[in-house]
Amino acid sequence: MVVEFNELPDSSRVWVFQANRGFSEDELEQIKPKIKGFLENWTVHGQSLKAGFEIRYNRFIVLGLDEYQTNASGCSIDASVHFIQGLEKEYNVDLLDKMNVSFKNGEFVAYKPLLDFKKMVKQKAVSPQTIVFNNLVNTKSEYKEFWEVPMTESWHSRLL
Repeated sequence: MVVEFNELPDSSRVWVFQANRGFSEDELEQIKPKIKGFLENWTVHGQSLKAGFEIRYNRFIVLGLDEYQTNASGCSIDASVHFIQGLEKEYNVDLLDKMNVSFKNGEFVAYKPLLDFKKMVKQKAVSPQTIVFNNLVNTKSEYKEFWEVPMTESWHSRLL
């Protein structure tokens, strides 16, 4: 069952997939119904899952799952990864590479390989207060509070 992302409880599990580039408006018009279609058919052992999604900054796909009634299983998680891999191929975009960093550069979202971001930290091209996206959040509550934070409040602080 698909619900609006904002209707999911804060305890819902989330997965954040960052794209290595922004999606165009045309791509978003195609992608949104595909995600909705996937979530409508997303099941665990034949049971429908209560899930929602949102796309932030035209580059982050966030899937949310209310695990109150039914927990995700290995098979259902595999199905979501397979779906995301399909989007990667269809739109020629990286969504699963966790070795990259997205951060705010003024009003824009920048995306750099981790090694390049480390160089930027060393060269002081970014500061401890640079807003980064912590895609390792696990729940909707963490996502709301700790996803878009200064570098000092994220795992990125290890790079300082």
